[in-house]
Amino acid sequence: MKKIGVWLDKEKAHIVYLENNNEKMETIISEVENFRPVGGSGTRFKGGPQDVIQDSKFSDREKHQLKRYFKKIAETIKEADAIALFGPADTNLKLKKELSENYSLLAKKIKTVEKADSMTNNQVKALVRNFFNS
Repeated sequence: MKKIGVWLDKEKAHIVYLENNNEKMETIISEVENFRPVGGSGTRFKGGPQDVIQDSKFSDREKHQLKRYFKKIAETIKEADAIALFGPADTNLKLKKELSENYSLLAKKIKTVEKADSMTNNQVKALVRNFFNS
């Protein structure tokens, strides 16, 4: 039985494969840009000119980049029999939603979606191992 644990955030996904007492880890780097729109010319005076920042343009671009990132992850874990998703913030929940909407066979194999802070590679391996061994 191929058990796969995925720890992910917007920058990278650590994928841990557990099968027949063997353990392997792979990292997928996302191409999601870190959007920090900053206004250019403003003024310190109240009521002065303001810069207009197109937030929708940035969020649309981020959505498309996340979709491509999640597609890479889905293609990598398609052979799984059981999947556990971990990560900080809500990127793991977004991945679960994407799998539910577009990869229903994979979504059925998800055993848990849990919050987990940033970790070293060894901590990620231990987290996945402990989850599937309990």
